[in-house]
Amino acid sequence: MKQIVVVGSGIAGLSAALSAAEAGASVTIIERAQEGEHGGNTRYTEAYLRMKSLDEPADDFIDHLAENAGGYIDASFIKEMSGDPDGWSQLAKSLSMADPQMISALHDAAGPTIRWLEKAGIKFDFLPTAFLTTTTTRLLPVGGGLAMVETLTEKCKQAGVEFCFETTAEKLVTSPTGQVSGLLARKKGGALEQIAADAIVLASGGFEGNAEMQTQYLGQSSINLRPVARGGYYNKGEGIRMALEIGAAPNGDFGSYHAEPIDPRSGAAEPAVFIFPYGILVNKAGERFTDEAPGTVDAHYESVTREIHKQRDGIAYLILDAGIEDVPNWQTGLRTDQPAIEAGTIAELADLIKIDAQNLEATVDAYNASCQPGEFKPLETDGLATHGVGIRKSNWARPLERAPFKAYPIISANVFTFGGLKIDQHARVLSQNGEPINGLYAAGETMGIYYRVYTGSTSVLRGAVFGRLAALHATGA
Repeated sequence: MKQIVVVGSGIAGLSAALSAAEAGASVTIIERAQEGEHGGNTRYTEAYLRMKSLDEPADDFIDHLAENAGGYIDASFIKEMSGDPDGWSQLAKSLSMADPQMISALHDAAGPTIRWLEKAGIKFDFLPTAFLTTTTTRLLPVGGGLAMVETLTEKCKQAGVEFCFETTAEKLVTSPTGQVSGLLARKKGGALEQIAADAIVLASGGFEGNAEMQTQYLGQSSINLRPVARGGYYNKGEGIRMALEIGAAPNGDFGSYHAEPIDPRSGAAEPAVFIFPYGILVNKAGERFTDEAPGTVDAHYESVTREIHKQRDGIAYLILDAGIEDVPNWQTGLRTDQPAIEAGTIAELADLIKIDAQNLEATVDAYNASCQPGEFKPLETDGLATHGVGIRKSNWARPLERAPFKAYPIISANVFTFGGLKIDQHARVLSQNGEPINGLYAAGETMGIYYRVYTGSTSVLRGAVFGRLAALHATGA
């Protein structure tokens, strides 16, 4: 019987563990958190899935991933990788990019993986999302990520998976031939234990919970970031570091992360503020700094949030007026549990949010003067744009002149980091030479796939798909 060790118990780890157990393996899960708080980011997410049905990914799935597959990739590699993968060079195989094989594996296995999760007891439906304007289709698990974690945890226990809670994997153990044969894990109380394994699946998240790694890769401004939910604090990057130490190839954009606009006053999970396209965003100087509404909110919230992060102290303020009530069900675009800051005038609002009143009034006056007459269509891009102001607002531009005036502070959350490990279509971790490291697999945030812009609603899919593919390959199933 094969011994499989899975590090992490989010969607990637649980999918790997259950798949391996169903294939007849003896499975152990190593998890830093205590039971009941395990599951990483998955426990706290609504778990949007970029699917148009239970069996088919959204139409733009492959195109969006391919358009953001790396940096400026050498044309000779692009030409080489358009041919038979068996003929790819070592350099091509280890190149930092989301290669066609990996993208195809994610796309092709998405539907079957959803059906497998459904068989495990998870229900799916096209439920309302926090996005009032959208460009793609999204499927959701009923009960969100929490239902996924609880359902799969129970199924794993029924299948005989052993859970080692409050235990942290620290170092991979390899044989003289380079085979990964186990790992060192630190138990609660500090004792180290060596655990033998025929294969290890690293599914322990990224490094959004590690201040040192964030500063190393994302820069000093990372002090203004925070994980989007409590589960992210458990993700300290050991899985990535352990593999890099034994020669694994890096993949994904190490200098970037998935950005989401959240209310810093809130301690709720994912306290997102997605209604900023209907107002203006100002920094601490009371100045606008970006187009708040370049298009649908689902396609552009990340780029806008990155602009917020660039501002002084990484914070901005959304300014609205009573016109927000003209947006049907606008409250669904808010996930914060904190109320708006309200005032009868812009000057009074400025005092409440500690912005120079004259500056904010001047900004609002200039914006109002640039708004043009036209039909306001709140649930579709309407082209109602400003004219003559320094920074254009491309849609939903209406004057802010009706009291009460509202403000929400917004910072960028680090939902997950982009940098991780290079894997192949079977989720095997590749070395810097482009060859699989025997016995080592990675899935979820620990693998790297995203560059520049996150292909929204694919992260949970990535975890489930590659967690399952890792287990099926490791067990020979």
